[in-house]
Amino acid sequence: MISWQDILIRLALASLFSALIGLERERKNLTAGLRTHMMVCVGSCLIMIVSAYGFSDILTSDHVNLDPSRIAAQVVSGIGFIGAGTILFLKQGTVHGLTTASGLWTVAAIGLATGGGLYFAAAATTIIALIILWGLQQLEHIYSSRFKMKSLRIVSNTHDKAVEALDFLVRREDIQMQTFSLEKVKDEFVLQVKFEDKVPDELEKIITSFANNKEIKGIFWDKNL
Repeated sequence: MISWQDILIRLALASLFSALIGLERERKNLTAGLRTHMMVCVGSCLIMIVSAYGFSDILTSDHVNLDPSRIAAQVVSGIGFIGAGTILFLKQGTVHGLTTASGLWTVAAIGLATGGGLYFAAAATTIIALIILWGLQQLEHIYSSRFKMKSLRIVSNTHDKAVEALDFLVRREDIQMQTFSLEKVKDEFVLQVKFEDKVPDELEKIITSFANNKEIKGIFWDKNL
């Protein structure tokens, strides 16, 4: 049976590892922050300890055969419910929270590794996770800003006004469109236009003129999509 000192060390290390990742999420005011990450990791650590050592007193009985990995394996699938709660599907068609959900899945794995006594693996994963979440963020923004397209979403009350806005953009020779779509969502007509990397400075003035039209219900302009 594992000693109480070792149990305390493993739970404390799980708290420390997850706190480092949780603080990175906390600074962005995300729903799953410091406490959520710590609870997930410490809980996973305890489950691993229980799975590996909690049934040691009955293993000496006849006809008893236990697989200590079965309980711990449920954490991998069970953490998906918490991760799904951090993912938001916005009206504009974008998705937020995937990184936080994957972070929760990772701290659950860190907790399992710590509970199993794999301290080096847990510490190394924590460091790598922090590099991915914090160190690579600026590189990701630089890369995505160079290659991802700008997006304009116009919501109109009438079909004619949406077509008129599309026709106006098509006629402008200085505006290079990549793709566009026009669909009806309930009683609204949604025009989605994606542009090439470079857009003229006058485009924002054009967007402002669209916004002043009474038949335009909403405009969503994402320059960094």
